[in-house]
Amino acid sequence: MILIYSEKISNRIEYTVSVLFGQLLNVSYGLTTSENEFAAHSGPRVCYGKRKPDGKLLHIPAHGFLLERGVHYFRPECRMNHDLPELFPMENKEIELAFDMLSAIFYQLSRYEEYLPHRKDSCGRFEATESYAFRHGFLHLPVVNHYARLIREQLTKLYPDYHFSLPEFTFIPTYDIDVAFAYRGRGILRTILGALRSIAAMDFASVVQRVNVLLGKDRDPFDTFDLQLKLSRESEIRAIYFFLLGDYGPFDKNVSYFSQKLFLLIRKLGDYAHIGIHPSFAAGDNEVLMGREIARLKKIMHEEARFSRQHFLKLNFPGTYQALVSQNIRYDFSMGYASQPGFRAGICSPYPFYDLETESQAPLTIMPFAIMDGTFRDYLKMNPENALAVINSLMDEVEKVGGTFISLWHNDALCECQGWQGWRDVYLSMYQRASQKHSKANDPIYSA
Repeated sequence: MILIYSEKISNRIEYTVSVLFGQLLNVSYGLTTSENEFAAHSGPRVCYGKRKPDGKLLHIPAHGFLLERGVHYFRPECRMNHDLPELFPMENKEIELAFDMLSAIFYQLSRYEEYLPHRKDSCGRFEATESYAFRHGFLHLPVVNHYARLIREQLTKLYPDYHFSLPEFTFIPTYDIDVAFAYRGRGILRTILGALRSIAAMDFASVVQRVNVLLGKDRDPFDTFDLQLKLSRESEIRAIYFFLLGDYGPFDKNVSYFSQKLFLLIRKLGDYAHIGIHPSFAAGDNEVLMGREIARLKKIMHEEARFSRQHFLKLNFPGTYQALVSQNIRYDFSMGYASQPGFRAGICSPYPFYDLETESQAPLTIMPFAIMDGTFRDYLKMNPENALAVINSLMDEVEKVGGTFISLWHNDALCECQGWQGWRDVYLSMYQRASQKHSKANDPIYSA
């Protein structure tokens, strides 16, 4: 067992230690304030404090941030060391770890900066370019996982007989079903209005395609689900689908949840994949609306909803997560940016939500994603070739630390139509590469 000493123990310290040692390092550990117990311990020892005791141990200097409560406006200092950021750096560079690693981890995982006043984008979201990681140039790095690697390396030097199990790369493909079908499953009024809009835009090809799809002559262009299921079967990787079941609105334009075709699609995919709720833009952190949409999914699936991802990635702290917790959602996949790829919370592994408003850990596991299709095409205006290079680079970063690579794709992005020509090949290449690296035994949600 690894024994960790701290002069005082706060909820923040307990949380950060549990993530670092319990989850990322996957070791047995103890946390104590007793100097006698710490001195008598014969196994690996870690001291978290301002001064380093005598003897063989690993010292992590303490800044004091983890003994605070609440939120106040500040940004920690950052120093780069061999391309790895060191938040809360210390003046003494002679010690093994010259920065408060635990505070650096907590600052990023808690999303402390998102509780502070900040400029939002047109959809009311915390903007990636406003983030600490983007401004300091490390959004592309899962730094928390790298910190875990540093701890493992330091402890291995001090205690060569202590064995660490090395983490392995896992891959979770996820799909947001904002619009299940381009033409099918709509009512008569929406069908007529859609056709009239196409005629007004002189898009007669869409009118012909719509008619052929409705007559059963052609496949609906957004119906790419057989391809997705084929990939899952061949790779033996269970995907996750997030369905938008909100009421129709300016930002919520999916097929109606009353549609029999949508009902059958959800049930079909549920036989092979996990099904989650995609809380509508209108629901946001509205507990009542969110509960109504979750109830709709439960009625279709005849089981409790456990997975979620916010539509438009509209994530507000702490309200969105508090609403999800109240609805008994257990895994949320919203942690990522729409406008930039990378690691919003500085991590590529599942981790528990810490609520800064209540200063406590909540029963919700956050599943951070690294890439989204629309980020490359719509926000960064990349071509498919350049996007694939970025995707592979991020996948390599996840593999270095044995993390979980989560992709976010949409069914219509695989249609090879409506501006998505060439992007199917990007997805197939990414999927093949990630699935070959995937360790099924370590899949965090395969049997969830």
